[in-house]
Amino acid sequence: MNFYKIIEPHVDALNKTEYKLLNFVIQHMSEINNKSIREVSSLCYVSTTTFLRFVRKIGFSGYSEFTTVLKFTEIEEKSDGAKQMMVQRQEQYRTEYLKNIEETVRVLDAHKFRQISHLLIKKPKLFFFAKGFSKFAAKYINYLYTINGFLVVFPENYEERLLAYQMIKKDDLIFVFDYSGEDTELIENLYTIKRECQYAAIISITSADKNAIQNMSDHNLYYFSDELKMNNVNMGSQVSLIIIMELLLYQFLEENHSPQMTVENK
Repeated sequence: MNFYKIIEPHVDALNKTEYKLLNFVIQHMSEINNKSIREVSSLCYVSTTTFLRFVRKIGFSGYSEFTTVLKFTEIEEKSDGAKQMMVQRQEQYRTEYLKNIEETVRVLDAHKFRQISHLLIKKPKLFFFAKGFSKFAAKYINYLYTINGFLVVFPENYEERLLAYQMIKKDDLIFVFDYSGEDTELIENLYTIKRECQYAAIISITSADKNAIQNMSDHNLYYFSDELKMNNVNMGSQVSLIIIMELLLYQFLEENHSPQMTVENK
């Protein structure tokens, strides 16, 4: 009866609000054990109905089972010392964090950037495929490209991703964001797209290590990030992914002499 094993299959289906509830539960596990659903809902600033719906969505039959499993999990963690979020000291982590960003920008392939920027000239429809924490970075990227005149399709759950490839046309660009480059579902979707669809190009942004998604792409850009896991949830930084997509857009706007683009250094 381990809390993290029960929720693991359901985490990717959570929306932003539910992710916040999950983070609250993980951070206040011992406190929740002794509180009623009304008390916990109040602490989370949601209704009891919303919190109960969340509890069921992450794999529990009801609030009673939820609190019982929390108690057993806490006992288990205390006995084996399993709960560790970060081994490195904060100062060391900050240093590595900045190094990852600097290295990502330093190794960006200018030739690939120009090739992808050229593909953007026709303002094709853009498809963004992402899961896990990359999905929330993709939401910002979606907003950024949309306000700059691109039509973006960003399927956020499994069913939407299954249907999205049916909408792809020959001039469309497909972006895949997955640090490991080995997500089974995304790989299967790419196989389907390559087999059944016409498209302009598949552009992946992954880690630098050789991986399946990278090999299936027409263009691959890569970034650096420490793979941090808390309770089996990958919480690696997505900042470098965002930086790549921002720089790509800025290059496109600059090359095409966008009248809306101005730079102010303050």
